[in-house]
Amino acid sequence: MTLQRRLQALPAERLRAMRRGIEKESLRSLPSGQLALTPHPAALGSPLTHPRITTDFSESQLELITGVHAGVEDCLDELTRIHQFVVRSLAEVGDERLWVGSMPCGLPTDETIPLGRYGSSNVARAKSVYRMGLGHRYGRRMQTISGIHYNWSLPGLTNEEHFALIRNFRRHAFLLLVLFGASPAVCPSFVAGRDHPLQRLGDGPETGALGMPYATSLRMGRLGYQSDAQAELAVSYNSLESYAASLHDALTRPYPPYEKIGVRNLGGEYNQLGTTLLQIENEFYGTIRPKRVIRSGERPLHALRERGVEYVEVRCMDLDPFVPVGIQAATIRFLDIFLLHCLLADSPRDTPAEIAELGRNQHRAASHGREPGLALERHGRPVLLMDWAGELLADCAPIAQALDDAHGSTAYGEALAAARAGIAAPDSLPSARALATMTADFGSGYTPFLRAQSEQTHNHLRALPWSAEQQAEFEAMARDSLAERLALEAAETVDFETYRLAYLSPERLTV
Repeated sequence: MTLQRRLQALPAERLRAMRRGIEKESLRSLPSGQLALTPHPAALGSPLTHPRITTDFSESQLELITGVHAGVEDCLDELTRIHQFVVRSLAEVGDERLWVGSMPCGLPTDETIPLGRYGSSNVARAKSVYRMGLGHRYGRRMQTISGIHYNWSLPGLTNEEHFALIRNFRRHAFLLLVLFGASPAVCPSFVAGRDHPLQRLGDGPETGALGMPYATSLRMGRLGYQSDAQAELAVSYNSLESYAASLHDALTRPYPPYEKIGVRNLGGEYNQLGTTLLQIENEFYGTIRPKRVIRSGERPLHALRERGVEYVEVRCMDLDPFVPVGIQAATIRFLDIFLLHCLLADSPRDTPAEIAELGRNQHRAASHGREPGLALERHGRPVLLMDWAGELLADCAPIAQALDDAHGSTAYGEALAAARAGIAAPDSLPSARALATMTADFGSGYTPFLRAQSEQTHNHLRALPWSAEQQAEFEAMARDSLAERLALEAAETVDFETYRLAYLSPERLTV
C-alpha cells in the first residue's frame, strides 16, 4: 500500500486525536556564564515527586515537563507557564538564569558537577546512585548536555506500526538535525583535557568557542550522548520482541570495565546501581524510544512487554536559543508531519549493516550537515543529503494538507514550507544563525552569546502576564510534592541494598 493510500485511510477525527507532550532540560547558570552549583531551589518543590519540575542528571539541570495535550498551542502555553514560575522563583533566591543552549555553560572540574539529589527514600537514593554510575561510565560533563524530548502518540497503533515508525525515524532523523540542530559550537571547558576534532572559531580569545563551520548538532554527534560500550549494541527495531531481547541482554550482561568500577567503593559508598552494560533502561541512548507509562515500581521493559508501546519519545531535538521555551509551534507541527510520514511510508526491516550505516549518517549530519555537497549513505550508496531531504519534504506535502484539513488551518502547510525554505537556504537554519550571531555580535564567543540569549529569555519570560492564581497553583504543586516526598521516606520498610537487588532482578524485566 502506498503512503497516499495509507494516509487516506486515516480519518480526520483520528488525526485530531494525536497527542503530544514535551520534556525540556536546561542548566541553571550564573551571570558569568558558569554553572550554578547551588541546590535545586526549594521553591520549586521536590524533584522526586513534582509532576512538572524535576532535575535530570545534575542538581543544576532542571527538567520541565508538560502534561499530554491535543493542541500544539496548549502544549506550548503550559510549557511557557512552567518556565514563568521557574524564572520567577530563580529571581527570588538569587541571580541565576536558565541556560538556553543545548551544549553546557562554563563547567567546573568533572567531579565538581553536582549529581541530582532526591531525598532518603530508596527510590530517591536509586536515582542518585544511577547518576553516580553515569558519571563513572561516561563522565559528568557529557551528562550536562540538554535537549528537548517530544512525546507523541496516535491512538490505535499496534506494536508493529510503532516499530515501523521507529525504523523510518532512525533512517530519516538526519533531516531533523539539519533543520533544527542548534548546537554547532561549545564552550572550551566542555572538552578540556579531551581529544576532539573541533576548530577554534574566529580570531577571538582562547576562551571563545570551539566548533565546526557546517555543524548542526554537536549534541547528537561524537561529542554528545555517545558511548563506546553502547556502540556494541546493534539493537534491532524489527519488532517489540527483538527490541526487548536486545535491551534485556544489555540489562543483564556483565560488562568487564564496569565490573572494575564495582558497585561500591572501598568506603562502602555506591559507585553505580550495577555492573551490567546498562544499569537501567533509561541509560540506553537513541534518537527515539518506544515508551509506555509505567506503574509504581515497575520496570519500563516489563511494561512494554506486558502492555505494548503507548507512545514514542523523540530525543534528538536541540534547544533553540532564539525561542524563549526552546521550541516553537512550527517545529512541533513539523515533527507531527515527520512522525506521520515515518508511520505511513514503507518501512523494511533493519539489518546490522543498515544500523551501522545510520550511525555514520547521524554523525555526518551532526558535524557537517550544512556542508555543500555532503553525501550520506543509503543502501550502501552515496546520496546527497540535500537531495534526500528534498525527497522527504516532497513526500510530506499530502500529510501536511491532511492535517490542515483535519484542523481547519494552514499552520501545518506553513511549517512544511518553512522547512523547505531552510533546506533551500542552509544559512538561515538555527545552527548557521547561532554561528553567525556569535561571530558578528560576540567576537566568536560561545559563552557571551548564550549568556546574552539567556538574559534576554529571562527578561522576556518575566515580562509575560502572570496572575496571583497561577502563582498559587504552582506553589501548591511545590508544597504537595514536598509532602509526597516526606511520605515516601516515612513509609520505607527495607534497606537500600535489599531494594537495589530486588529492583535489578532479571525477573522484573519479564512478563
